Amino acid sequence: MTARDLADLSLVDAVDAVAMRETTSMALLEACLARLDAAEERINATIWLDREGAFRAAEAADKAVAAGAALGLLHGLPLAHKDMYYQAGRPCTCGSVIRKDFVPTVTATVVERMAAAGAYAYGGLNMAEFAMNPTGHNAHYGDCHNPWNLPYITGGSSSGSGAAVASRCTYGALGSDTGGSIRLPAAACGVTGLKPTQTRVSRAGVMPLSFSADNVGPLTRTVRDCARMMKVIAGQDSRDPTSSAEPVPDYEAALDGDLRGLRVGIPTTYFLDGADAPVVAAFEAAVAVLAGRGATVMRLPLPLMDAVSVYAGVLLRVEAAAIHAEWMRERPQDYSVQLSARLFGGNAIPAPYYVEALSRRGPILKAFADEVFGQVDVLATPTIRTCLPTLAETNIDQGSPASMQAFMAVSANTRPFNYLGLPAISVNCGFDPNGCPIGLQIAGRPFAEARVMTVADAYQRDTDWHTRQPPL
Repeated sequence: MTARDLADLSLVDAVDAVAMRETTSMALLEACLARLDAAEERINATIWLDREGAFRAAEAADKAVAAGAALGLLHGLPLAHKDMYYQAGRPCTCGSVIRKDFVPTVTATVVERMAAAGAYAYGGLNMAEFAMNPTGHNAHYGDCHNPWNLPYITGGSSSGSGAAVASRCTYGALGSDTGGSIRLPAAACGVTGLKPTQTRVSRAGVMPLSFSADNVGPLTRTVRDCARMMKVIAGQDSRDPTSSAEPVPDYEAALDGDLRGLRVGIPTTYFLDGADAPVVAAFEAAVAVLAGRGATVMRLPLPLMDAVSVYAGVLLRVEAAAIHAEWMRERPQDYSVQLSARLFGGNAIPAPYYVEALSRRGPILKAFADEVFGQVDVLATPTIRTCLPTLAETNIDQGSPASMQAFMAVSANTRPFNYLGLPAISVNCGFDPNGCPIGLQIAGRPFAEARVMTVADAYQRDTDWHTRQPPL
């Protein structure tokens, strides 16, 4: 295979090719770096690179294959991750000036688990400052650009993760999702991104933003790739007391393409409000594909969506303000304008409002379980309601007053599932008139990642949107 062929492999195919000695880890790494070198000046997907460390890791991986060693589920796989995952001895900027010189002494549990499975990381990917915007803007390291149409947003806050996976610069990447920050770049960049159930994946060694809504998850090219990564990173962790002891299923084995008898719910409230016509058309076409696979489609209203939307914002604002309180007192000048304004705003929310938002979470989730998942198995929605806006149209530091509305609209359909703690995945389901991807979001009941991925994988079996590449 040529370097171009190697870069185009899915994550699972790349791992299998190394294991079967059809290629080497070194060749995979060189193919990814060649793509990065060709695209980086335009997309600005990385913050730092460790080429020498990656070459050493690739060489060790290839020696293990030659020696006939037992190989892990990700053996020989070069990856890059959102620059908020601690790796001992390596930089971790968190997309900020405040942490531009921060070098952790510990490694995130999820990074350790992937290393134990044979993967290695070659760099830190661009991200929104402290993971707190949905667009891909970064005033300190430069905005990340959409590889499908450079003036347009990549989605955030895992902007570099979405752009790098779409551009074939990495076979997969870790993102984080507090209000949509995995699913938004997955939708905007035309890749696959999974937000697991709250507590499904350890957050130890990962920069926090909101105790109640942070999630760790993968961005990849296919659903099967996500399933492979999830099998490695999911599960209880003694370093994270909030992590769940729920058993981890074989996510890959669940991807059988069979949707017969499965009930797909289409919300008649909230998620399609004000949606653009090209998004609605692509979404309805995607639902028809699921029906063609044997799923039963039901349209139903969702309860308490106004409360969910408000409470989600309260939790994020207050908890982020608490996490950043010391820096906001001592180094307020080192935050971008938009982030400073949003963090300071969190301090103005009365404590009873925060307690109300937190205490109502359980009852609202129970209402969803009874009224929604009592009727359907999964929900399907557009990931982003509108055609993608440009970076200029959502630049709230320097743009017009209308830029705030466009900025906040990006994450309207993803935030509710963070408040509810539910698993949700985004896959590409078409393109808008500007040539930018459109996302299909599938959400399920707690710990139903396998079912959510089964539905998304079935969709990818009958479509080719996920195989298309940006015109870089």
